[in-house]
Amino acid sequence: MKSKITEIFRSIQGEGKYLGISQLFIRFFGCNINCKWCDTKISAEQNDQIRDYSIKDLVDIVFKQSKGIHSVSLTGGEPLIQKDFLRDFLPILKENKVLTYLETNGILFSALEENIKNIDFVSMDFKLPSSTGEREFWQEHRAFLEIAQQKDVFIKSVISLDTTEEDVRIAVKLASEVNRDIVFILQPNAKENIDESVRRCQRFQDIGFEFLSDVRIIPQVHKILGVR
Repeated sequence: MKSKITEIFRSIQGEGKYLGISQLFIRFFGCNINCKWCDTKISAEQNDQIRDYSIKDLVDIVFKQSKGIHSVSLTGGEPLIQKDFLRDFLPILKENKVLTYLETNGILFSALEENIKNIDFVSMDFKLPSSTGEREFWQEHRAFLEIAQQKDVFIKSVISLDTTEEDVRIAVKLASEVNRDIVFILQPNAKENIDESVRRCQRFQDIGFEFLSDVRIIPQVHKILGVR
């Protein structure tokens, strides 16, 4: 069995609750949605970056490069698209005490359920329809979050100039119905007017505190630092 991967590299985690930790990033190819602000789309000119890795290939790379890191970040795209590969790959990391950190759009709950026992951390996006230009995924997010509760999970949501108060209110209320104490991170869209994005985040943070105990505003710090 092989998996399509666009890049493997060491860096720091630039988003969310575990900001600043050292990780080995494995970027899986492909996604099940098409957010209008996505910054990891692969163009036709970049197709030569996509490589097929066997489980042995990937395990060997992880073991060679994992010394001193906090965890292996499974990112994308959407890693859970390749759930069958993960089902065979992740137990090997687990057996060797390598921590795994799933970065996901929080939609493919059935794929998560198949793999959750071998995942340690879940960085789950809430895809707000007014931000992404996609349809709403409220039911999928609820089912996903209920499964992810078995592990250390937190939520991120990109806030753009198009994000509506209604979407934010639905999202934080939904999260609170699963776990009022979950960390919910508002992430200003770096591609837009940052001052206005931050002001919107501050307003939405107040809404979040109506339902949740921990709502934070955290930008994409790796972009500020100029690292991947």
